[in-house]
Amino acid sequence: MYKNKYKKIEKSVLFNNYLLFLHTFLQTIILNIMNFDDLQGSIVAIVTPFNECGQIDYEKFDELIEWQIMQGTKGVVVCGTTAETPAMSESECDMLIRRAVLIVNGRVPVIAGSGSSSTQESINYSRFAENEGADAILVVSPYYNRPTIKGQYMHFAEIAQSVSIPIILYNVPARTGSTIPYDLAINLANMYSNIRGIKEASGSFQTFTHLLENRPAGFKVFSGDDFLSTAVNLMGADGCISVIANIIPKEFQEMMSASINAETAKARSLFFKYKKLLELMSIETNPIPVKTALAAMGKINEIFRLPLCEMNTDNKKLLLSEMENLGLL
Repeated sequence: MYKNKYKKIEKSVLFNNYLLFLHTFLQTIILNIMNFDDLQGSIVAIVTPFNECGQIDYEKFDELIEWQIMQGTKGVVVCGTTAETPAMSESECDMLIRRAVLIVNGRVPVIAGSGSSSTQESINYSRFAENEGADAILVVSPYYNRPTIKGQYMHFAEIAQSVSIPIILYNVPARTGSTIPYDLAINLANMYSNIRGIKEASGSFQTFTHLLENRPAGFKVFSGDDFLSTAVNLMGADGCISVIANIIPKEFQEMMSASINAETAKARSLFFKYKKLLELMSIETNPIPVKTALAAMGKINEIFRLPLCEMNTDNKKLLLSEMENLGLL
């Protein structure tokens, strides 16, 4: 009698645990969809601050994220190019993703960089990001090994079948040595429901127009080039995964909002106000200028990991002079 009673209780507990798990799982999926569907505007590609010993300064990292959210940034990309990810270990990237999710706490979407030149590694990174609660992943085209179009398709397809959270493709041929053609991006989006957007950083207006003209419903097109973002938003893009948002988060979000909402005069005014600063963000390899600017603002230490190094003295003078002109120092 007692044995049967405890079996019933055990079954009841297991069933309740199952229901709780199912509820949490479905809630996570719903929140991810809602967050991604609403994602528009300035999404900061957050830098990684280092301390004097060259280790990640997690306290400064937390402060940067809090400042970004307070200033109106609509999303945070962690472990992207601007984060100096190629110079960080897997465990360091894992910690940054975990910490970003914890600090943000659902206030804006967290997008984790999970790309690799190895498909299996990218799957592993992507699964980790999903399990840690990231809202989406940013997956760059495989670099260095330069796969064919078929190889790229198979790479992204394998990743899409391995996770359920939204995937943003990342096309940046200047860094990877290979291009994600616009028609490949569109085909992938049509084939896999969780391939939900692209960070387009080829610098080609023609590519943007093809993407915007042919994208399926709900597919996001983000600029990966701060300088072009205002113009492509006016054509229908959804904002920018941005470098300069690290130093002018409020102002860049205003620029993105104005251009997305076709407030042409305001968008034009903001663009020309910050045009020179936008140009200076690429005077040397990203993230050298933006980290130099943040250090001048007292937000982080002016420390890089080799092979990146301190900014050329003359270039630094130009950057700091423009920042003074804008009242940022």
